[in-house]
Amino acid sequence: MRMLWPSPADEVSDADLERLYGYPEQLDKPWVQVNFVASADGAATVDDKSEGLSHPADKRIFLLGRDLADVVLVGAGTARAENYRGARANDERRDRRARHGLAPIPPIAVVSGSARIEPDCPLFTDAEVPPIVITTEQAPADRRKPLEDAGADVVIAGEQMVEMPVALAELDRRGLRRVNCEGGPHLFGELIAEDLVDQLCLTVAPVLAGAGANRIAMGRNASLARRLELASLLLEDDFTMFRYRKRE
Repeated sequence: MRMLWPSPADEVSDADLERLYGYPEQLDKPWVQVNFVASADGAATVDDKSEGLSHPADKRIFLLGRDLADVVLVGAGTARAENYRGARANDERRDRRARHGLAPIPPIAVVSGSARIEPDCPLFTDAEVPPIVITTEQAPADRRKPLEDAGADVVIAGEQMVEMPVALAELDRRGLRRVNCEGGPHLFGELIAEDLVDQLCLTVAPVLAGAGANRIAMGRNASLARRLELASLLLEDDFTMFRYRKRE
């Protein structure tokens, strides 16, 4: 892996990546990083999954995002499509989290306005840490109760739809301020609309996916375009890893 910006280098170490992708110190409110991979022509998936666009270098950044976060945020549709389970960490990754003062394993926080999540899915049955389910008052009690019984921390963040400022405030109340969002496009669209994205980590794959695939952001339009600034640029095997930060 090479660094093209801000300090060109032929090799990038794990320590370099931790420095580049680390969260700001002394956070007093949630700070949201969003991770996505896209094809060169803007597709978010191939055959409805992101796996066809990924690469070992991208996965290295993806896992680092989890390692440096308090919580992993994901939409229920993406969790189902990608067959999410609980986060995992080997000894090396646990040591990394310990060095940063983090819990050994981050919880997965799943956003589902309808609470349409099965309590016997891998998020519950293959997890060291129970998930957080962010839902609404309108979600039927007979869906919420089985999730609570299965160990989930069920969070109400809106009446008819999940309000992301409320969801992040609830994560903050639980001491979870380093937020690593892994999609999907509708959740990303909501975060953009509410101006809640602090950093975007975008890998562009050297692939033309063709027409039909979704963009990385969908749903509600933002009231105005959000300007970002390039914070770093990495390259490996023609996969380009951009890191953009909100312009203050």
